[in-house]
Amino acid sequence: MRLASQVGVPVRVSLLLYEAVQFALAVAQESAGAFDPTVGYAMETRGFNREHRSGKKIETALDAGTSVSYRDVRLDPHNRTITLLRPLILDLGAVAKGLAVDLAARELQPFQNFALDAGGDLYLGGRNPDGEPWSIGIRHPRRENELIDSLRVSNCAVCTSGDYERRSSTDNSHHILDPRRGSSADGAASVTVIASNAMLADALATAAFVLGPNEGIRLFDRLNVDGLIITPQLERYATRGMSAYH
Repeated sequence: MRLASQVGVPVRVSLLLYEAVQFALAVAQESAGAFDPTVGYAMETRGFNREHRSGKKIETALDAGTSVSYRDVRLDPHNRTITLLRPLILDLGAVAKGLAVDLAARELQPFQNFALDAGGDLYLGGRNPDGEPWSIGIRHPRRENELIDSLRVSNCAVCTSGDYERRSSTDNSHHILDPRRGSSADGAASVTVIASNAMLADALATAAFVLGPNEGIRLFDRLNVDGLIITPQLERYATRGMSAYH
């Protein structure tokens, strides 16, 4: 938010923030804007505006009529600065949680066998207490307390984005925004991605949710990750490699 208050000015930021933004912009470019970290103000105006730790409501004075995108963010790797070309708020929600999981997984590597769960973003190291690959259930997007699939995985991240988790306090729409339309994405009900790290899986689950099943699967194939997309009609679309996890 301190960065958001300085428009048109190169701001030197921490290495952690710089790399998170750099990664988010790369995914935005790869997904042709289906994933876009500049949706912060749009999210705020739709009721996703509570500071997590304090519960304080955040209200930022920006021109709501100004159209922004990831192209309005400039990075300078030499000086490690970020420049916002227009008034905007960065939202790294689809990146930061995965990054946190990856940092925790790195700390736990000496244990070899461990599982991390951060509300839908998981990293599974080694094997479970029975010496088998970890068994991961994928929640049914329309039925409470029911699974729609399960996976057997080891030494990888599994992240799921769904339209059932968070709802706007203003219009009850879900929290995954299609930045190209400015409204909730409706091409999927649930997207699960398996990748080498949680930051990648987290971001690609959001991108594919916005893209919808056909373009989403093509994105997975292009970036060499596996995934499962469930549509609102409960149709299943999966990469060819998903069969290896059953």
